Amino acid sequence: MRLAKPRVEPLRDDQLTPEQAEALEPVRNGTLGVLNIFRTLAHAPKALKRFNDWGGYVLSRRNDLPAREREIVILRVGYLCKSGYEFTQHTRIGLQSGLTEAEIEAIKRGAEAGWNVADAALIRAVDELHRDHFVGDATWAELGRHFTQKQCMDVVFTTGQYTQVSMILNTFGVQLDEGQTLDPELKGY
Repeated sequence: MRLAKPRVEPLRDDQLTPEQAEALEPVRNGTLGVLNIFRTLAHAPKALKRFNDWGGYVLSRRNDLPAREREIVILRVGYLCKSGYEFTQHTRIGLQSGLTEAEIEAIKRGAEAGWNVADAALIRAVDELHRDHFVGDATWAELGRHFTQKQCMDVVFTTGQYTQVSMILNTFGVQLDEGQTLDPELKGY
């Protein structure tokens, strides 16, 4: 974690205004409870509502990337953005979505870490978006050999969403949720 304590404290239920409580309602039914990211963003309830709308698209079946490939993108973004919270949360989700522990470790090493060509193209696209805010012609063409045009668009949408999420988490100092531990390799992330 980049910060040892939050800059913006997550709100407890007894601190919520009616507007903040309403903004948190859509995430209350999750199996993990209301995560620290949402309790932190509740300080800006109108932003939280819109954040949940767009994030809901990215994590839904409306995003045409299969869950496993979507999680490759999200985990690579979290790693490149040095977001320990994001990488920790999506390690669990990635495992549930079909990634192996070895693949999650390989995400840290990048596109040359023994991936098939389609997965390597996903990682290269994230790397280029992170570095240049642009996917080059060669990588775009390679993505197009393995994914539909809509799926290629969803790679960009997912990368953009989770870059924003990582900036929020890192800057606001959102801490891991209860019961989570940070991968020792991500110290300082």
